[in-house]
Amino acid sequence: MRSTELKFILATATVAILTLVAGCKKAPPITLSCNAAPPAIFQGEKVTVTATAGSVSTKKNNNVIYSWSGDGVTGQGESATVDTSSLAPGSYTVKGTVKEGKKGKEGLKPGQTAECTAGYTVKEFEPPTISCSSSPATIKPGESSTITASAVSPQNRPLTYSYSASSGSIEGSGASATFSSAGAPTGAVNISCKVADDKNHTASADTSVTIVAPPPPPVPHTRTLCSMSFDQDARRPTRVDNQAKACLDEVALDLQKESDAKLVIVGSSSAAEKEKTARQEKYAARHKRAKVMEFAAQRAVNAKDYLVTEKGIDASRISIATSSMDGQSAANYLVPAGADFSADVQGTSPVEESTMKPETRKPLPMRHR
Repeated sequence: MRSTELKFILATATVAILTLVAGCKKAPPITLSCNAAPPAIFQGEKVTVTATAGSVSTKKNNNVIYSWSGDGVTGQGESATVDTSSLAPGSYTVKGTVKEGKKGKEGLKPGQTAECTAGYTVKEFEPPTISCSSSPATIKPGESSTITASAVSPQNRPLTYSYSASSGSIEGSGASATFSSAGAPTGAVNISCKVADDKNHTASADTSVTIVAPPPPPVPHTRTLCSMSFDQDARRPTRVDNQAKACLDEVALDLQKESDAKLVIVGSSSAAEKEKTARQEKYAARHKRAKVMEFAAQRAVNAKDYLVTEKGIDASRISIATSSMDGQSAANYLVPAGADFSADVQGTSPVEESTMKPETRKPLPMRHR
C-alpha cells in the first residue's frame, strides 16, 4: 500500500472518531440564581424575589418550571412575592427551584434541577418620639392649663396618648389634655406625656406647671372719718350739736355700707379742761361725792349714744377712747375687718364705758332779763 493511501485512511478515521466524540458530549446542567428586593423592609411591606436560570436547554420539547418556598412566599414563575404582614422582625430566606425536561418529566435526569436562595430582613419598627409642653406654664390655685403633646412615628404607625400628673388631675387621650390644679398644693407639678404605637413601642416626655399662690390681700387699715368740734358751746362743751350730728350721720352711713367694720370714737380735751379735771380729781380724793368731769371721754360717750339711739347702730360695733392731744374735739375712725386700730392710731387710751353715762340733750335755761 502506498503511503498516500495510508495517510488518507488515517485522516478519515480521525474525522470519524472526532465526530463520534462530539456527538456524545453532554449538555451543561441548568443553574439558578435568586435576588430579593428590597433586601430590608418593615413588617407589611412587600418583597419581590426574582430567579434567573442559566444553561437552559434549547431543545424544542424542553419545559421549564419554577417553584418557591419560604414564609409568606407566593409565585410559580420566574418571580415571587413575599407577604411580610405576619412576620416578626428578623432574617428570612426564600428558596427557589427550577426544573427542566420533557413536560411531566422535568427534573428527572441529572443536571435538570437547580436551586437558589435569597435572603431579606424584616426590620424592627422604630419607636415614636414625643415632646410635651404646657400653656400657661404658671397658674393660680384652682386654674387649669392645656398640655400639648407632639409625637411622631418614623413609620407612621397609629399612636395612642396618655397623661399623668404628680398632683391635681389631668384628662385627655389625644394630642392634648387639660390639667386641673384643684386640690394640688402650690409649687411645680410634674406632667408626664406618654405615647405608644400599635407595636407596643413607647416614648415619654415631661413638662411642668407651676402653681403660684396669689399674693395675700392687702392688709386693711383704719380710715379717718370726719371729726367733731365741741368749742362752739362754752356752757355745754360735751354736747353733740347739729354740726356734730351731721358728721355722725355720715359715719352711720359708712357703718351701714361696711357691715363688718367697727368704729372708734376718740375724744380730746383742751389744756384748760385737763387742768380743771385734775383739780376735780384732787378734790374728789378728799370728798367721795365730788363729781369729776372727763371732757374727752364724755364727748366720745355722747357721740356713741347718738349713733346707737338715733341711728340704730349696734353698740358692740363702737368703741370709745381718749387722746392726749389738745383740743375740744372728737375724731371718728372706721376700722375694717382685719385692721388693727392700735397699730394704725397711736396715743389713744380706751375708756371704761361702765363708769360713764351719756348726757341728756337738754336746752339751755332761759336767761331772765
